[in-house]
Amino acid sequence: MSARLDYHNINPPALKPLRALEAYLRGCGLEVPLLELMKIRASQINGCAYCLDMHTKDARARGETEQRIYALNAWREAPFFTKRERAALDWTEAVTLVAETHVPDAVYAHVKEHFSDEELLNLTMAVIAINSWNRLAVSFRIIAGTYRPDRTK
Repeated sequence: MSARLDYHNINPPALKPLRALEAYLRGCGLEVPLLELMKIRASQINGCAYCLDMHTKDARARGETEQRIYALNAWREAPFFTKRERAALDWTEAVTLVAETHVPDAVYAHVKEHFSDEELLNLTMAVIAINSWNRLAVSFRIIAGTYRPDRTK
């Protein structure tokens, strides 16, 4: 497989809003490990190899365990995730699959048990961001395996 288009270099200003959203999310107060789990899970659902490569590397660079990364696709059955992480993953899946799920009331009630209104908005913005990146990378067939994490973050 070869990449269709190098969207990073075609028109950098087009990506500026997404990069600004990522910068906001890094400082919004949500736990970075939680955000990485959400990014990995949405990327699994969307089949985005590039983003899976990126976010599993980032998660490991920040101390995430291999065990939790491997089990993420089956988080409901795995005992390695906190109640807060489970709520965020439930929300991530429902919002990522919005055309199928329409984000059920039960999922909303579940996430509201663990997140404030502001946190829930931030969680949703995080899901929107990773789904946007997934759609870019999948559409343009960005090649997985080349990403190197910035260990200073």
